Amino acid sequence: MKIPPILKDLFFILTGIFSAAFGLESFLLPNRFIDGGATGISLLVTEVTELPLWILIVLVNIPFLFLGYRVLGKQFTIKAILAILGLALVLAFIQFPEVTQDKLLVAVFGGFFLGAGIGLSIRGGSVLDGTEVLAIFLSRKLGAKIGDVIIMINIVIFLAAAYLLSIEAALYSMLTYLAASRTLDFVLEGIEEYTGVTIISERSEEIRVMITEKLGRGLTIYKASGGYGKKGEHNEYDVIYTVVTRLEIRKLNIELNKIDENAFVVMNSINDTKGGMVKKRVLNK
Repeated sequence: MKIPPILKDLFFILTGIFSAAFGLESFLLPNRFIDGGATGISLLVTEVTELPLWILIVLVNIPFLFLGYRVLGKQFTIKAILAILGLALVLAFIQFPEVTQDKLLVAVFGGFFLGAGIGLSIRGGSVLDGTEVLAIFLSRKLGAKIGDVIIMINIVIFLAAAYLLSIEAALYSMLTYLAASRTLDFVLEGIEEYTGVTIISERSEEIRVMITEKLGRGLTIYKASGGYGKKGEHNEYDVIYTVVTRLEIRKLNIELNKIDENAFVVMNSINDTKGGMVKKRVLNK
């Protein structure tokens, strides 16, 4: 029985809300650590003014929600409003115990649970932190990369933390942000990181058989021509393109060397794939 998409989205968003709330209340808030983005701004203002975090989570994200309506549309904004309100309600009415006071553990695991929560909410088509929306908007206006915009925003936040809290708190908060962002990437991209492999060889037919039969992967073959040398010599050849997981790269290289150790191989990272034969057969050890 196929699970309806709306139920899957709801599961991701609810799980994300509780994970983020646990990271905030059990690790970051009791130890005066902050994160980047709108969540970091909320934590910082909480430490300076002693206003409840759940109120600030809503207030700080309101401008980003209006911006999200303009940039990403009505459906996204409705989901984001529900997710942020859900996080605020959990923070207001559910008490999570403080787990540890060890600063390193607080930074790493506070960032882990917060990043996992934000990542899960994004997988559900929503956000718990509106900074991503601002980054998309500014990247379109300024022509900059989204990642660069997020970094600039967070630099300002951490400089403010160093001034208002302490340099040590700001440094630990940067560690928290790194843990959160890495966890977020892991949640969004999954445990498998894919690699696109382009192979050029005179023995392309043997390589094709090896990839399809020994690795059990699909591939694409297309005709190409190349040039080299001072006189512009050129030849025509078959180019093989396939996608493998990072666990299969070593196996692929071993089999390639058996067939043609001089084959020209180019590899590039891929965040995710859909369809095809990438997940249909486990690699034989």
